[in-house]
Amino acid sequence: MSGHSKWAKLKHFKGAIDAKRGKVFSRLGKEITIAARAGGGNPDMNPRLRTIVMKAREANMPGENVDRAIKKGTGELPGVIYDEVTYEGYAPGGVAIIIQVTTDNKNRAASEVRSVFTRFGGNLAGAGAVLYKFQHLGQFLIGKDKATEDALMEIALDAGADDVITTEQGFEIRCAIKVFDTVIRALEKKGIKTDSAEIAYVATQMHPVTSLEAARSLLKLQDALEELDDVQNVFTNEEMDDALSEQAQA
Repeated sequence: MSGHSKWAKLKHFKGAIDAKRGKVFSRLGKEITIAARAGGGNPDMNPRLRTIVMKAREANMPGENVDRAIKKGTGELPGVIYDEVTYEGYAPGGVAIIIQVTTDNKNRAASEVRSVFTRFGGNLAGAGAVLYKFQHLGQFLIGKDKATEDALMEIALDAGADDVITTEQGFEIRCAIKVFDTVIRALEKKGIKTDSAEIAYVATQMHPVTSLEAARSLLKLQDALEELDDVQNVFTNEEMDDALSEQAQA
């Protein structure tokens, strides 16, 4: 998704954390458990776990919750077995959507996602229907008060990043998934704190949203998807200006 759109959504998400703290902790716990199950419980040796633990700290998730989720993943504590599933679809007006789900019941998750699309006028599509409109890569957002463009460009590119994009809101770094951990370690070494660091689906084919009605319909669908317990992330390819985004969220 565009740098603009991503920054707008980051602001919207952070504003909702306090109201949905239990849901945020639940999502992070599932991610931590899956990452620990796949790559071990040591964040220093498991890049995916390391990134999620950082997100948990930024959300003020209690340390005991993080430790418990890790131990469930490594088998030190009993826990449910989660599956990761990706769904694709279209919002009203043609905006492409990718939904990442972590669930202990795939039938329930599929039914709930399908129900939301039906209720808000979208269409759930088959595998590959919208995936070609996105790239799966590492994405970092960094505020302009955290670093200069020249310094950030040097650090990121030396670490193997593909691009550094400058926007009014800040800087966006994009990199291949295989160098994600290298980039984040390079930023940490220089004391640069990220506003967001994740493996994301970043849109390469944007879909403009210009009307308030379309913007509100899209946000209602997104919010309803994100309210589902099993949904971890929602990625879209809309292109919307700041004023319209803020008006639609009001």
